[in-house]
Amino acid sequence: MIRICIGAVVLIAVGILTPPGAKAAEPDWRAAVRTYASEHFKHPAWGYSHHVRDYQLATALAEADHVRIDDDVLFAAAYLHDMGGFDPWDKQKGDHADIGADNVVQILTSTGFPMAKLDAVRAAIRTHMYGRTPDAPEAQYLHDADALDWLGAIGVARMIALVDKGGKPPGAPDAVKSIEQLAAAVPPRVVTPAGRALVGPRLAETRQFLEALRQESDGYKAL
Repeated sequence: MIRICIGAVVLIAVGILTPPGAKAAEPDWRAAVRTYASEHFKHPAWGYSHHVRDYQLATALAEADHVRIDDDVLFAAAYLHDMGGFDPWDKQKGDHADIGADNVVQILTSTGFPMAKLDAVRAAIRTHMYGRTPDAPEAQYLHDADALDWLGAIGVARMIALVDKGGKPPGAPDAVKSIEQLAAAVPPRVVTPAGRALVGPRLAETRQFLEALRQESDGYKAL
C-alpha cells in the first residue's frame, strides 16, 4: 500500500496523474485558441463571450442527452465558429460560416491541434447557424447552443447591444423586429432533445420581454 501511494505521488509530480479534486492542465493548443479568440473577437453580440457560452451550453446539452462527443472538435469549433465575421476574413465574400470553415486551418495549424480532426471542426463551423442542418454530434450540439443563444434574456441582450447609440440604423425598432423574427425562426430548427427542452423557457422569456416592451412603448410606437 505504501509503495502504491509513493508511486502515485511520483506520477503526480511528473504530471502523468492528476491529484484527486484537481483539474488537468489545459492543452497548449486550447490555451492558444482561447487566447486568440479573446484577443481578436470583439463584438457586442457575437464576440468572445458568445463563443464561450456556445461551448459551455453545447457541452451541457450533450451531457444532458448522455451523448459522447469529441471535446477537441467541439472546443475548437465553438471558440472559432464566428471567425469569418472578423478581420481579416470578414472582407471575403460569402457566408461567415463557410468562410470560417474554409479558413480555420490558418489558426489551428500552429497551435498543436490534432489536425486529423480538422474536417470535423470545419463541418461543425459550417453548420453552426440555426438555418443549417448539422450532421455529427459535435456539429448538432454547437448548432443548438448557437441557436439558443438567440433566444431568451441573452438573445434580447445581444440584439439590444447592436442598437447604434448615435441614432443610426440599427435602432431600437430594428432590434425589436430582429427579436421577433428570431423568436419565430429559431425554435423549429433546434434538433437535439436537450436543446428542444430549453426552447420553451427561453421563448417564454423572449415573449415576456416583447409584451412588456409593447405595453410600455405604446405598441412600440414610442421607441
